[in-house]
Amino acid sequence: MEEAETSFQEIKTRLAELPTLTAPKSGEPLLVYLAASERTVSAVLMVERNGVQTPIYYISRTLADAETRYFTLEKLVSSLVQTARRLRRYFQGHPIHVFTNFRLQNVLSKPELSGRLAKWAIELGEHAIEYKPRPTIKGQVLADFIAKIPQEKEEECKKEIEPPVDQRKNEVWKLFTDGASNDEGAGAGLRITNLEGQHFTYAIRLEFKSTNNEAEYEALLAGLRIAKKLEAQNLEAHVDSMLVANQIEGAYDAKDNKMASYLAQAKMLMTTFTTCKVKHIRRSENKQADALSKLASVRFEHLAKDVRIEVLKTPSTMNREIFVCSTAETNWMTPIILYLERGILPEKKAEAQKIRHKALNYTIQDGILYRRQGALAIPEMGN
Repeated sequence: MEEAETSFQEIKTRLAELPTLTAPKSGEPLLVYLAASERTVSAVLMVERNGVQTPIYYISRTLADAETRYFTLEKLVSSLVQTARRLRRYFQGHPIHVFTNFRLQNVLSKPELSGRLAKWAIELGEHAIEYKPRPTIKGQVLADFIAKIPQEKEEECKKEIEPPVDQRKNEVWKLFTDGASNDEGAGAGLRITNLEGQHFTYAIRLEFKSTNNEAEYEALLAGLRIAKKLEAQNLEAHVDSMLVANQIEGAYDAKDNKMASYLAQAKMLMTTFTTCKVKHIRRSENKQADALSKLASVRFEHLAKDVRIEVLKTPSTMNREIFVCSTAETNWMTPIILYLERGILPEKKAEAQKIRHKALNYTIQDGILYRRQGALAIPEMGN
């Protein structure tokens, strides 16, 4: 009897130590903490009142065999997705603050995002989720919960979210471009190479009237944009147009308004690199880019399979001019830009959810709004 009474008292003591679950009030911000181990993921939903954090709901799930091979960051995002699905009414009716020292928001907003992470990002985008650094842990239960992520896995996450330092900052990429215009149309060809011997070739058809000089500029501008997306820091561009090379070097003046616009656009893009030079070469030294531009100006059917084909429907100079004009006006891009740059959302809940969902398809680079398409971001223009 004495042993039974002792065991009963121990159980009562342990139950008394467990935190009491509570219910949230309408519109009250809710806190989420995430944890992941080799075979399980967990989450706790809490509310903070008067400096005291009280749990609302605990969720724990055993991972399937395939899920155990996820990276730790993927497990944490999976835990958040499962929590949002199971506690949907809480996520839809309250602002959600996810406290984590792992940069989940950075991972979910990458332009090159694909696969399951892309699907999870879209699913989470409908909720008002804000990611914050994890504060000092309050309470032993929560401390034990967070401790489920072992130290070596925290180091693994850091390696996943912190890209390795580029040891080849002085690497010079080489760009070869050429433009062609004839009775059947206009096209641009370009080839980009790095010191590792990788080659990137592109053929671009210009679906607007373009002179040969304009096509040469379009080829150069496209090459500069793509080189930037390939994260080239030092670029050496080779063009067989003496006019383009001399205008950029300052030997020739751009008296025509259109040429002046192209020149300004080229110089602006060149400043985005650590170093960027434009050199004039003979046409015989630029045969590959020349062939690509001629093929693109005629038709696409005979292009090689490894050639990337892009269609420009408007001149590149229009993008810059329209963007400058639209900065002082309010249009459909304004709420998306405000959300991406400052986190500002419309007051109406439905409109806010719509903007959050739509913003997943866009990104801001150098103050310009781009629409994501595959691994590339295409600049948007106002109406």
